[in-house]
Amino acid sequence: MTKHIDYYFATVSPWAFLGHDRFVALAKEHGATVGVKPMNLGEVFPVSGGLPLAKRAPQRQAYRLVELKRWSEFLGVPMNLQPKHFPADGTLASCWVLAADEQGGDKSLALAGAIGRALWTQDRDIADAATLASLARSAGLDADALAKRAPDMAARYAALTQEAIARGVFGAPTYVCQDELFWGQDRLDFLARKLAK
Repeated sequence: MTKHIDYYFATVSPWAFLGHDRFVALAKEHGATVGVKPMNLGEVFPVSGGLPLAKRAPQRQAYRLVELKRWSEFLGVPMNLQPKHFPADGTLASCWVLAADEQGGDKSLALAGAIGRALWTQDRDIADAATLASLARSAGLDADALAKRAPDMAARYAALTQEAIARGVFGAPTYVCQDELFWGQDRLDFLARKLAK
Protein backbone atom coordinates (compact mmCIF):
# COMPACT_ATOMS: atom_id res chain seq x y z
CA MET A 1 0.00 0.00 0.00
CA THR A 2 1.29 3.45 -0.93
CA LYS A 3 2.03 5.62 2.06
CA HIS A 4 0.61 9.13 1.92
CA ILE A 5 0.87 12.21 4.13
CA ASP A 6 -1.23 15.33 3.89
CA TYR A 7 0.98 18.27 4.83
CA TYR A 8 -0.98 21.20 6.24
CA PHE A 9 1.26 24.20 6.82
CA ALA A 10 1.42 27.96 6.67
CA THR A 11 4.08 29.60 4.54
CA VAL A 12 4.66 32.10 7.36
CA SER A 13 4.98 29.57 10.19
CA PRO A 14 8.40 29.39 11.88
CA TRP A 15 7.55 25.89 13.10
CA ALA A 16 6.75 24.70 9.59
CA PHE A 17 10.08 26.19 8.50
CA LEU A 18 11.98 24.37 11.26
CA GLY A 19 10.41 21.05 10.34
CA HIS A 20 10.19 21.36 6.57
CA ASP A 21 13.47 19.84 5.42
CA ARG A 22 13.25 17.04 7.98
CA PHE A 23 9.71 16.26 6.92
CA VAL A 24 10.62 16.16 3.23
CA ALA A 25 13.54 13.83 3.98
CA LEU A 26 11.33 11.60 6.13
CA ALA A 27 8.66 11.27 3.45
CA LYS A 28 11.32 10.42 0.87
CA GLU A 29 12.96 7.86 3.18
CA HIS A 30 9.66 6.02 3.57
CA GLY A 31 8.57 6.39 -0.05
CA ALA A 32 5.51 8.38 0.98
CA THR A 33 3.61 10.67 -1.33
CA VAL A 34 2.82 14.14 0.02
CA GLY A 35 -0.32 16.19 -0.38
CA VAL A 36 0.94 19.78 -0.22
CA LYS A 37 -1.75 21.81 1.53
CA PRO A 38 -0.95 25.37 2.56
CA MET A 39 -3.65 26.91 4.74
CA ASN A 40 -4.59 30.26 6.23
CA LEU A 41 -4.02 30.19 9.98
CA GLY A 42 -5.93 33.46 10.27
CA GLU A 43 -9.07 31.44 9.51
CA VAL A 44 -8.04 28.27 11.35
CA PHE A 45 -7.28 29.91 14.71
CA PRO A 46 -10.70 31.52 15.37
CA VAL A 47 -12.55 28.21 15.02
CA SER A 48 -10.02 26.14 16.96
CA GLY A 49 -9.28 28.26 20.02
CA GLY A 50 -5.98 29.65 18.74
CA LEU A 51 -4.89 33.26 18.81
CA PRO A 52 -2.76 35.19 16.34
CA LEU A 53 0.63 36.06 17.79
CA ALA A 54 -0.17 39.73 18.46
CA LYS A 55 -3.18 38.78 20.60
CA ARG A 56 -1.36 36.25 22.77
CA ALA A 57 -0.41 37.08 26.35
CA PRO A 58 3.07 38.64 26.74
CA GLN A 59 4.29 35.53 28.61
CA ARG A 60 3.33 33.30 25.67
CA GLN A 61 4.94 35.64 23.15
CA ALA A 62 8.16 35.71 25.17
CA TYR A 63 8.25 31.94 25.62
CA ARG A 64 7.66 31.40 21.90
CA LEU A 65 10.95 33.19 21.22
CA VAL A 66 12.72 31.05 23.82
CA GLU A 67 11.40 27.86 22.20
CA LEU A 68 12.24 28.99 18.67
CA LYS A 69 15.81 29.73 19.78
CA ARG A 70 16.08 26.33 21.49
CA TRP A 71 14.82 24.43 18.47
CA SER A 72 16.91 26.47 16.03
CA GLU A 73 20.06 25.66 18.01
CA PHE A 74 19.09 22.02 18.65
CA LEU A 75 18.38 21.36 14.97
CA GLY A 76 21.30 23.43 13.70
CA VAL A 77 18.89 25.45 11.58
CA PRO A 78 19.84 29.14 11.71
CA MET A 79 16.93 31.54 11.90
CA ASN A 80 16.15 35.16 12.63
CA LEU A 81 13.69 35.00 15.52
CA GLN A 82 12.17 38.38 14.68
CA PRO A 83 12.48 38.88 10.93
CA LYS A 84 11.90 42.24 9.34
CA HIS A 85 8.92 41.08 7.27
CA PHE A 86 6.97 39.27 9.99
CA PRO A 87 4.09 39.07 10.50
CA ALA A 88 3.59 38.57 6.80
CA ASP A 89 0.62 37.80 4.59
CA GLY A 90 1.25 34.28 3.32
CA THR A 91 -1.56 34.27 0.76
CA LEU A 92 0.46 35.02 -2.36
CA ALA A 93 3.28 32.67 -1.35
CA SER A 94 0.73 29.90 -0.73
CA CYS A 95 -0.80 30.45 -4.16
CA TRP A 96 2.65 30.18 -5.75
CA VAL A 97 3.24 26.91 -3.89
CA LEU A 98 -0.08 25.55 -5.17
CA ALA A 99 0.76 26.63 -8.72
CA ALA A 100 4.08 24.80 -8.41
CA ASP A 101 2.24 21.74 -7.12
CA GLU A 102 0.38 21.49 -10.42
CA GLN A 103 3.72 20.88 -12.11
CA GLY A 104 4.18 17.66 -10.14
CA GLY A 105 7.22 16.12 -8.51
CA ASP A 106 8.70 17.82 -5.49
CA LYS A 107 8.53 21.31 -6.98
CA SER A 108 6.00 22.68 -4.52
CA LEU A 109 7.93 21.28 -1.56
CA ALA A 110 11.14 22.84 -2.88
CA LEU A 111 9.43 26.21 -3.28
CA ALA A 112 7.81 26.01 0.19
CA GLY A 113 11.24 25.36 1.69
CA ALA A 114 12.74 28.29 -0.19
CA ILE A 115 9.93 30.57 0.99
CA GLY A 116 10.51 29.55 4.60
CA ARG A 117 14.23 30.22 4.34
CA ALA A 118 13.60 33.58 2.67
CA LEU A 119 11.39 34.73 5.53
CA TRP A 120 13.17 33.18 8.51
CA THR A 121 16.84 33.38 7.54
CA GLN A 122 17.18 35.93 4.72
CA ASP A 123 14.85 38.77 5.84
CA ARG A 124 13.06 38.76 2.50
CA ASP A 125 9.46 39.79 1.87
CA ILE A 126 7.53 36.67 0.86
CA ALA A 127 4.40 38.73 0.16
CA ASP A 128 6.26 40.36 -2.76
CA ALA A 129 5.80 38.85 -6.22
CA ALA A 130 9.34 39.75 -7.31
CA THR A 131 10.77 37.93 -4.28
CA LEU A 132 8.66 34.87 -5.06
CA ALA A 133 9.77 34.93 -8.70
CA SER A 134 13.40 35.03 -7.58
CA LEU A 135 12.85 32.12 -5.19
CA ALA A 136 11.08 30.10 -7.87
CA ARG A 137 13.91 30.62 -10.35
CA SER A 138 16.45 29.62 -7.71
CA ALA A 139 14.46 26.41 -7.17
CA GLY A 140 14.59 25.67 -10.90
CA LEU A 141 10.98 26.60 -11.58
CA ASP A 142 9.39 28.64 -14.37
CA ALA A 143 8.66 31.85 -12.47
CA ASP A 144 6.69 33.43 -15.32
CA ALA A 145 4.36 30.43 -15.54
CA LEU A 146 3.83 30.43 -11.78
CA ALA A 147 3.13 34.16 -11.71
CA LYS A 148 0.41 33.69 -14.33
CA ARG A 149 -1.15 30.69 -12.62
CA ALA A 150 -0.93 31.85 -8.98
CA PRO A 151 -4.01 34.15 -9.05
CA ASP A 152 -6.13 31.15 -10.04
CA MET A 153 -5.04 29.31 -6.89
CA ALA A 154 -6.87 31.58 -4.43
CA ALA A 155 -9.98 29.40 -4.47
CA ARG A 156 -7.93 26.26 -3.88
CA TYR A 157 -6.10 27.93 -0.99
CA ALA A 158 -9.46 28.85 0.57
CA ALA A 159 -10.77 25.32 0.02
CA LEU A 160 -7.69 23.77 1.63
CA THR A 161 -8.12 26.03 4.64
CA GLN A 162 -11.71 24.80 5.05
CA GLU A 163 -10.55 21.22 4.51
CA ALA A 164 -7.99 21.63 7.28
CA ILE A 165 -10.65 22.95 9.64
CA ALA A 166 -12.99 20.07 8.76
CA ARG A 167 -10.23 17.55 9.52
CA GLY A 168 -9.55 19.00 12.95
CA VAL A 169 -6.30 20.78 12.09
CA PHE A 170 -5.64 23.69 14.45
CA GLY A 171 -2.00 24.66 13.92
CA ALA A 172 0.98 24.45 11.61
CA PRO A 173 2.55 22.25 10.64
CA THR A 174 0.15 19.32 10.86
CA TYR A 175 0.94 16.04 9.15
CA VAL A 176 -1.98 13.66 8.54
CA CYS A 177 -1.26 10.00 7.83
CA GLN A 178 -4.13 7.50 7.60
CA ASP A 179 -6.40 10.06 9.29
CA GLU A 180 -4.06 10.38 12.28
CA LEU A 181 -2.94 13.94 13.02
CA PHE A 182 0.58 14.84 14.08
CA TRP A 183 0.73 18.50 15.10
CA GLY A 184 4.08 20.27 15.20
CA GLN A 185 7.56 19.67 13.86
CA ASP A 186 8.39 18.16 17.25
CA ARG A 187 6.06 15.24 16.40
CA LEU A 188 8.03 14.07 13.37
CA ASP A 189 9.48 11.16 15.37
CA PHE A 190 5.95 9.89 15.95
CA LEU A 191 5.15 10.28 12.27
CA ALA A 192 8.30 8.30 11.45
CA ARG A 193 7.10 5.48 13.71
CA LYS A 194 3.73 5.50 11.98
CA LEU A 195 5.36 5.29 8.57
CA ALA A 196 7.63 2.46 9.70
CA LYS A 197 4.71 0.21 10.66
